[in-house]
Amino acid sequence: MAGGYMGKLLFVNLSTGEVKAETPGESLYRDFIGGYGIGARILYSRQKGGVDPLGPENTLGLITGPLTGSPAIGGSRYQAVAKSPLTGAWGDANSGGDFGPNLKFSGYDGVFFTGASEKPVYLFIDNGKAEIRNATHLWGKDTYETEDTLKAEHGKTARVVCIGPAGEKLSRIACIISHKGDAAGRAGMGAVMGSKKLKAVVAKGDLKVPIADVEAANSLRQEQMDGLKKTPFLERFHQYGTSGHGDTSAHSGDTPIKNWGGIGAIELPDVSGLFRDNMIANVQRRFGCWRCPAACKASLKEGTGEYRYPEGTQRLEYETIGAFGANCANTNAEAINMASHWCNSYGMDTISAGTIIAFAMECYEHGIITKKDTDGIELTWGNHRALVAMTEKMVKREGFGDILADGVKLAAERIGKGAEEFAIHIGGQELGMHDPKLPGRRHAGMASAAAYKMDASPGRHTQDFGPSSFMSHLVNATGNCMII
Repeated sequence: MAGGYMGKLLFVNLSTGEVKAETPGESLYRDFIGGYGIGARILYSRQKGGVDPLGPENTLGLITGPLTGSPAIGGSRYQAVAKSPLTGAWGDANSGGDFGPNLKFSGYDGVFFTGASEKPVYLFIDNGKAEIRNATHLWGKDTYETEDTLKAEHGKTARVVCIGPAGEKLSRIACIISHKGDAAGRAGMGAVMGSKKLKAVVAKGDLKVPIADVEAANSLRQEQMDGLKKTPFLERFHQYGTSGHGDTSAHSGDTPIKNWGGIGAIELPDVSGLFRDNMIANVQRRFGCWRCPAACKASLKEGTGEYRYPEGTQRLEYETIGAFGANCANTNAEAINMASHWCNSYGMDTISAGTIIAFAMECYEHGIITKKDTDGIELTWGNHRALVAMTEKMVKREGFGDILADGVKLAAERIGKGAEEFAIHIGGQELGMHDPKLPGRRHAGMASAAAYKMDASPGRHTQDFGPSSFMSHLVNATGNCMII
């Protein structure tokens, strides 16, 4: 099949060990485009209603789009889809990096998992051949160790997505990680992998993505590149990534403050450069998703002083800065780096994790929880040491962290005593770090509140509502980056 698709989908039954490839009709690709378009079609046509999100009947899909692995600028992304253990409804998560293109280079547009293995396993795909392999030696390892181990076993060209201990322990805010920080972060997809005893997927191959007119595609890429070079976008985005607007968003009303109850200019009067320049102060090297000219990512040197996160920890994105920073009234950049490291290494969504810490801080402020409940940790606003300590407990499901590890909705139910008043979520999903009262970011005058509430995946920071929503869905489904 020409036109950006490999023309094959892989179906893996982890209960029986069956691995089979299917060649869908062209209408599936034309009608549903790719990514969560194809994912939604497969799940809604093959999965019966009412299944347990953490049961063997739930289907997990990892799917690319027609622009993934193509000459298109930003064509690096894949979608994870399943019934969400957070909301009990549709769930999807989007990630960049280089796994998506390499899944296609290994021969498939997507892979769907059903059933559950009795022992830990991973799926290895190599140039059209796929097999389930034993992952007992990987179970219990964090995502960094898991990726390093599998690359050592399968070579440097292998690309890995995996879960950490948070997913293994079925935290409903667990995510899927690649490259030690690229996250398919939302909707609890890591918990779905953990429920299936699926530790990782490894993709390796050198097959070519069919392109009807390669010369024309490359020419269009160059034309777009020439246009980008005439603007300051590439240089600025390469320097700061999405962290570049952390300061201004904290004061503009965009970033939530103190669990959505504060005002940035009042609660955090001086953040000039704090959530921007400090995020690049310890940069080791810059890099990007597959073939992306912006190269907006960066790895950090080893943390110094109080927070000793390891060398290679990824520089923070805006959403993580907002969640662990302004929303917790925390202005210690190194503490945000450390909290992010705990989440990335254990496989937990940073947006949800930071929101949960902010929720717990407000409960602490109102006396709903005390030091007796929190294992002696003083969860006061802006207490960066408490933030890092509780994040560690949460990813490990230890002590009070176990109460928090399944999202604010369940945490509030477990705590009781009126905690529900401070649990900010929609259907169980914590919100992205953009105030829904403000106009949508890509369509002036279209309030993002409608998208937060009415989209199939609620609270999503990568979606608009109304006339611009078609563009958002199209970009996501095609496997392209929404920013570049």
